[in-house]
Amino acid sequence: MPVEFLLRTAMVADIPALNELIEASVRQLQKDDYTPEQIDAAVGHTLSLDTQLIADKTYFIAEATSGQPRLAGCGGWSNRKTLCGGDGAGNREMSLLNPATDAAKIRAIYVHPAWARRGLGSLILKHCETAAANAGFRRFEMGSTLTGVPLYSLKGYRECENMELPLPNGASLPVVRMVKDL
Repeated sequence: MPVEFLLRTAMVADIPALNELIEASVRQLQKDDYTPEQIDAAVGHTLSLDTQLIADKTYFIAEATSGQPRLAGCGGWSNRKTLCGGDGAGNREMSLLNPATDAAKIRAIYVHPAWARRGLGSLILKHCETAAANAGFRRFEMGSTLTGVPLYSLKGYRECENMELPLPNGASLPVVRMVKDL
């Protein structure tokens, strides 16, 4: 029987479960692209939840209609300048974007390892792009992990800049700024 996913807007009550999902996703699915030291420093910092997205109602949860765990994935978009990073990253740029001139930010797409490679990341990405387009944006931008670059490239994003995000342990996390025009 095929599994279906229901997408809904994340709520404050979801934060503990989202934090668990994000950590599981990062530790399992990104271990081939980042060192254990990078992952340890990034979890809860750069690769973590940005609760402003929940407050803005632009962060979504994918729940499986059957199978476990029910919380299968998450992701969002933003009309704020912050490109990437969670609450702990300290790189908040809270000013609002202009849909006529700026790119919406695609943010923090994570899939639980139990649901990986089943099209869920693509489903969440499409949902975010549609929501941002409905808000008037015609261009999208993201700070992709190395793990996400192949998927986003397949979905029409192009690599623009390699970046090194500082981590609290003195290491840095390579990410790729990617953009897509409608």
